[in-house]
Parts: sequence; structure tokens; C-alpha cells
Amino acid sequence: MPKNSDLTIKTTAGVFAARDYGGVGRDILFIHGTGHNLEVWAPLAESLRNKFHLAAFDMRGHGQTPENSVSPEQYWRDIGPVAEALGLKKPLLVGHSTGGYAVTAYAASGGECSGIVILDGFVLDGRKTPEEAKAWHLPKEQLWEMFRYGWTATETQKEAYIAEVCSKAAGDWLNAGLSSALISDFTRKSFLRSGNTWIRRPTMEEIAVVGYPDTDAEIYPSVDIYSRVNVPAAFIFATNGLYANRRNDLEGVVSSKKNRILVTIESSHNLHMLKPAEVTAGILNLAALL
Repeated sequence: MPKNSDLTIKTTAGVFAARDYGGVGRDILFIHGTGHNLEVWAPLAESLRNKFHLAAFDMRGHGQTPENSVSPEQYWRDIGPVAEALGLKKPLLVGHSTGGYAVTAYAASGGECSGIVILDGFVLDGRKTPEEAKAWHLPKEQLWEMFRYGWTATETQKEAYIAEVCSKAAGDWLNAGLSSALISDFTRKSFLRSGNTWIRRPTMEEIAVVGYPDTDAEIYPSVDIYSRVNVPAAFIFATNGLYANRRNDLEGVVSSKKNRILVTIESSHNLHMLKPAEVTAGILNLAALL
């Protein structure tokens, strides 16, 4: 059985926390969503590791990666330097939520990859005006109440918070159905040590930088981006996810090019943790096209 190797990699874009899961065959690189870190890929990695060579990393501003964003495009432009530092050759990119947009943007920019898999992380609306973009985001107070982003905690406070998140999982629309061990792992890794305290990542500052891309940018999170994606792509739709009422719009995106597939999974947003076997089947379906 391949063993996980936790790494600190130096790239042309900075220093990143990464994990090589081992395995054989085509390279896959996982890209997590906002508020998560590489620990969320454990169930899917276990399902895929005998079929592919797998790796993941903590996006800048997240987990144990020390880098923070100073511009809104950095996090998806990091994919190339990270893949190169890990020795991955034209990897198949698998992204969840914000990571789904990251792999889309990277492919749309001409980044080197063999294909992309988007897990409940689509962009189905047109370009926003600056005013519309600002109005779309959740207020800081709500983000704090939901996730404590940017919180500075003592060791005792951190551990109490992790225990609280696990105890409330059954009633949490994002964590319901996940094991306490998995929730504990990815919640704990969302805290980065700072002296004698711990910082819950991402911070509000990180979200503010990433959350407001230039509305005139060539690569922008709007539905027109898919016209720029030429590599094979799997769109994995969660029936109870963030886009549950946008299936028709998504079908239009998928049908616009022949090298795209739509995979539907009965799941909420975190389908990579809840339904790893079904996500694996979708990835294998796309891999057959490569």
C-alpha cells in the first residue's frame, strides 16, 4: 500500500504544504475549496490511490501553506508551479468548490494539464459589475459566525473549537454525514501556528483579496470562461449542492463541447468526502477520454 508523504515544497510561486499519496499511473493533483485544506481529500485519495499517482496541496492562505494572496489570481496560477515542484506531468486536475473554479481558470489560461474534474464548483452567471460583485459576498460577520475565519486562538481554544465543530456536525449542512475523525483532521489543519497562538485560516484579508477579481480580467469567474477550456472536463453535479437549481444551465455548458461529461451524484456540497466511490467512477469515466 502506498504511503503518504507530507512535504514542504519550494516553488517559483513560494512555499507550499503538500502531500504525495503515492500510487501509480497518470498524475492527479487535488485542489481544495475555500476554508478547507489537503486533509479533505483523504477519502477520495484512498479510493483512487491504486489507479493513479495522487498529490494535493494547501492553497495559499489556507492550511499549513505560509503564503498569502496579494492579488486575486494567484491561487489558481499557483497550480503550475506546484505541479512542477511535485514532478507531475500534465496532471489531471481535480478541484472542489473554489478549487473547481481554480482548475477551470488554470485550464482556460492555457495551463498544462490533461483534463479537469470540477466537483460542485461551477461559474454559471455572466460577468458582474464591480458593484454587483461586492454585493454578492457574504458579510464578514456572517463568515465569522459560520467559520471563525481569521480567529486567533490559544491551544485550548483551538481544541475546544474542533470538538464543538465535530459535535455539531449532524446539524451542519456542510459536515453532516462526515466522520468525526475526518472533520477533526481538516479543522485542525485549518489552524496555522503563530508563536504561542493559532490562526484560523483563511483570514478575512485573504478572502477580501481573492473574492474581488478584476471584472475586466481576461480570466474571470463567469460562464464565458468555459469557452476557453479545451481539455477534457468532467462536471460532477451534487443534487443537493450549491448548484442544485442550476442543472439546466450546467447541461448547456457541458453540451457545448464533445469532450465534456456530466456526472450526477446524490450528495450535498462536500461530495468528495461523502461519496468518494461515486466521484472515483466519474474520474475514471473522464480518464477514459484522455
